[in-house]
Amino acid sequence: MEEEDESGYGSMRGLKIPTLMGVRPDGLDSKTSCSESVPSDLSPEECQELENIRRRKQELLADIQRLKDEIAEVTNEIENLGSTEERKTMQRNKQVAMGRKKFNMDPKKGIQFLIENDLLKNTCDDIAQFLYKGEGLNKTAIGDYLGERDDFNIQVLHAFVELHEFTDLNLVQALRQFLWSFRLPGEAQKIDRMMEAFAQRYCQCNPGVFQSTDTCYVLSFAIIMLNTSLHNPNVKDKPTVERFIAMNRGINDGGDLPEELLRNLYDSIKNEPFKIPEDDGNDLTHTFFNPDREGWLLKLGGGRAFDAGRVSQTTEYEQSVRDCSHCVSVKRRSNAFRCKKSGLLCSLFCTFV
Repeated sequence: MEEEDESGYGSMRGLKIPTLMGVRPDGLDSKTSCSESVPSDLSPEECQELENIRRRKQELLADIQRLKDEIAEVTNEIENLGSTEERKTMQRNKQVAMGRKKFNMDPKKGIQFLIENDLLKNTCDDIAQFLYKGEGLNKTAIGDYLGERDDFNIQVLHAFVELHEFTDLNLVQALRQFLWSFRLPGEAQKIDRMMEAFAQRYCQCNPGVFQSTDTCYVLSFAIIMLNTSLHNPNVKDKPTVERFIAMNRGINDGGDLPEELLRNLYDSIKNEPFKIPEDDGNDLTHTFFNPDREGWLLKLGGGRAFDAGRVSQTTEYEQSVRDCSHCVSVKRRSNAFRCKKSGLLCSLFCTFV
């Protein structure tokens, strides 16, 4: 241990070190004057230096405390801000969910609710994006909204179709993508507008494949009917690839489509039928894309009832498709979807009459 002599110096290894008497552990002097808190034999310069050190220490401690207080205040503000934003996000999510439910019950009211609550911009592009993403939306409701004849709905339809990328896809692949994003409504005029928009977009993405959008339009319906005929268990006489090629002669602005193209489309449908997302099962699309259902499409055509699932007359089938193709491509503008033979829905129903 060190020994302190009477002069107030402690000795260690022969060295004399001044000891500070009356200094508290925190470095604060319990007395006010330099002479009372340090040995009396310190020089005035040393006493002043010690006082400067103590004063600087107190300033640093005050700065540290101030920084701690500021950090605590900022942290508290961040936590409060986070809670506020979280509450806003939760409220927004609840309103979006409510808007989706309203849309599924009534598409127009649902869109209006979302717009009024600043959850959706009242532009065709923003609404098209909302429908294209389709999160929590009923596919049938999407199809109903897109099929409306209002000018704004038609603009939304075209914006919606523009979001699909069909480049380098064959027609069957493009139809699979397109028909998965919604469900075709049951009204002929709605189907006409939607399939026409599809044909325009496909030809835009794949220039040169068809002579006109009408060709794409007619062939698209022929593919849909091929899907029904090949995969309906009640149709015993399945159309062959040769028959499919023959039925589509002359639809390319009077010319024939390449046989290889038609064979590839036929094989694609034969190997894999269209898959349509299930909703409520109460619309026309459910009938055509789920052809194994019994007793479907019992309609009145030409003054007599028919069951589409039980008709397999080859000659009439081929002739009606030729009639249908002619009706759609030549007279579609003035007699949309009406077969000149039966008066039924062109390219969908008349093949079964």
